Amino acid sequence: MSGHSKWSTIKRKKGAADQKRGREFSKLIRVITSCVRKGGADPANNPALRTALDRARAINMPSDTINRAIKRGTGEDGGAAYEEITYEGYGPAGIALLIETLSDNRNRTTADVRHALTKYGGSLGETGCVQWMFTKKGVLLVAAAGADEDRLMEIAIDAGAEDVSREGEFFNITCQPADLESLKKTIGEAGFTIESAEVSMEPQTTIDVGDKAAAVLKLMSALEELDDVQNVYSNFDIPEEVMQKLAD
Repeated sequence: MSGHSKWSTIKRKKGAADQKRGREFSKLIRVITSCVRKGGADPANNPALRTALDRARAINMPSDTINRAIKRGTGEDGGAAYEEITYEGYGPAGIALLIETLSDNRNRTTADVRHALTKYGGSLGETGCVQWMFTKKGVLLVAAAGADEDRLMEIAIDAGAEDVSREGEFFNITCQPADLESLKKTIGEAGFTIESAEVSMEPQTTIDVGDKAAAVLKLMSALEELDDVQNVYSNFDIPEEVMQKLAD
């Protein structure tokens, strides 16, 4: 397994604990608020907000919670102003890390990110030190159970997908960010179950972390558990047989 899209499949395999659902709500509230402030409250004219609302509904966020987040974004319901900050750094085995945050306190967020990195064998780097290793892509995860792989691949490629690969219980489909919404619509209308659809930073090359796999996963989990962290992207590679041993 490698990179951000593979980390997404790892998280889904682990399942979402009830106590983590509250954390996901909190993070998505920030995203929705920020999207509204940047692009307006109409999802039809704000693709980023539309994607955030889809994610919120996918984890069964109550409508009242969603509406309050939108009102915060329009200024109707007060709330803090969030700043987008991206940190770059390194982890065990020299993996590259891109850490996207939404923060209302830069000093606190920087301290929290640095602490997690230091505790689990990583370090902060200078701006630009690893971002060049990643490319922005649209990424869809489609449930593999009961899905016709050949049909999915044909539909996806015809609709603009660049690559379709099997990652355990999911098919991982990549495309240009501008094609994500139309690709998602086409695949959904064809009857496939879409687990997630998002714009991601995908690694151009990967690093086999070998016996550092457990340490890498601990660091990724620690970073994503921080309230201010929205996304963590990396270029690690963990072979399936190693993942199986860790699961056992």
